[in-house]
Amino acid sequence: MTPLRIAIAACLVSLPLAAQWLKQPTLGIPRTPDGKPDLTASAPRAADGHPDLSGLWRVNADSAAYSGNIVADLKPADILPAADGLYKQRLEDLGKDDPAIYQCLPQGPRALFGGMEKILQTPTLIAVLYEDLSYRQVHLDGRELPKDPNPSYMGYSVGHWDRDALVIESTGFNDRTWLDGGHPHSEALRITERLRRRDFGHLEVEETLYEPTVAAKPWTVTIKFDMMPDTEMLEYVCNENERDHAHLVGKASDDAKNAVKLAPEVLSKYTGAYEFISPEDPTFVMRINVTLSGDQLFVDIAGKDKLPMVPTSNTAFSVLGGKWEFFRDDQGRVTHLIAQAAEGDMKAVRKGDAPGGKN
Repeated sequence: MTPLRIAIAACLVSLPLAAQWLKQPTLGIPRTPDGKPDLTASAPRAADGHPDLSGLWRVNADSAAYSGNIVADLKPADILPAADGLYKQRLEDLGKDDPAIYQCLPQGPRALFGGMEKILQTPTLIAVLYEDLSYRQVHLDGRELPKDPNPSYMGYSVGHWDRDALVIESTGFNDRTWLDGGHPHSEALRITERLRRRDFGHLEVEETLYEPTVAAKPWTVTIKFDMMPDTEMLEYVCNENERDHAHLVGKASDDAKNAVKLAPEVLSKYTGAYEFISPEDPTFVMRINVTLSGDQLFVDIAGKDKLPMVPTSNTAFSVLGGKWEFFRDDQGRVTHLIAQAAEGDMKAVRKGDAPGGKN
């Protein structure tokens, strides 16, 4: 999967499905007079006085792009050439060697940047459960990180409280996983997290990454998570992807072979801000921007990780192997777009002009 499709899939896979056992009221949470969860209520506290981070959390739609490209905020000059070259090669290969998606290996450190997770908190240990049946343990008993760890998929984590922020240090990751949708990482990877529960329904995680094979200096991203009340997490097993791996053929550059030439005035009609609202969860809103630079359209999620859209007809475009199509009303005005994905087609309604719609 390409980065944008990974970002979309990370969110779509974790959305509730009405036919499954996911309508279970969460006991003991604040609610509004009409019985709905009050996500703006004060953050709960544990018996020891620290914020209680326990709960089921899903990455906020505006942070979803990081699961596909964790270096989306860095300038090109900040990324080491070898890592950038490998990332671009994996994009060209349409991510067909992704170990988490097509080899069913644990996600490794990229699990920290997206999807759904359940946090279970005790005074001396925090456990984080993920949909793919992997997990993390964060030890709060004062121990230090191991000096010479046997590298593992999920690494080793210790934490301590800095007032109301939980600070987690993680290291000891093996190098068999990808850092995101294509960037590599080494066993030297170290991650520092600062977790703050702003209120009942919102968790903010500041991630600082030290990865000498990707960037010459540490970089920090802020990833936001939303509470998922009155539902439950189901397991996700990727054996279907593994079976389909043999059918993955082609290159990202094949898009150009089927490209058609569209005038800038035609392309400009598609620029705008689009919104995807989950039909199962109306609180989940993904902001998609389509912008024009010269005679090239680009698409991004919440302003991050712009990817080129290659026209294959007057209304259809290819984005690194994925099909996106625009639709008009009877007056010829663009009303929405549909992005096709294995997890389900995504309809995004046009809401207005994109920030910096014409670059």
